[in-house]
Amino acid sequence: MTHNLRAAEPAVKDMKEKTKYFVVREKAVPEVLLKVVEAKRMLDTKRAGTVQEAADQVGISRSSFYKYKDDIFPFRDNIKGKTLTFVLQMHDEPGLLSDVLKVVAEYGANIQTLHQSIPINGVATLTISVEVLATTGDISNMIETIESKEGIQYLKILARE
Repeated sequence: MTHNLRAAEPAVKDMKEKTKYFVVREKAVPEVLLKVVEAKRMLDTKRAGTVQEAADQVGISRSSFYKYKDDIFPFRDNIKGKTLTFVLQMHDEPGLLSDVLKVVAEYGANIQTLHQSIPINGVATLTISVEVLATTGDISNMIETIESKEGIQYLKILARE
């Protein structure tokens, strides 16, 4: 008996694609998915007693809730115990690196690696890997706080392991 291995390849590829994760900004997420997150939050905080009540309150169908409930979650909910690596471009200004590191410390994340390039045309690239501990604050707020610092031109999350 011969087996056609090529026929199985697309199925394996489809399974791999289903397990990929992406980090996207809230503005890029379809409204139905944001409503699923809100419905899950309502159920967790007991503001809704049933899935139907939560779905009704946020304006989605119960079937939409069940379709997406295991596929979307706020970034902060599943990151404890993980390593987050991000890159940022920043002006070469005295004290700016210190300000960035102070934010990481204030949120209670543990810096694992840090690499800063030599500034070119007044801009340095900084790559930081931080361990998110059980005591670390809201990591999304940490990223937003860093990103909003004057002198930070660009911030991108590279990996979450």
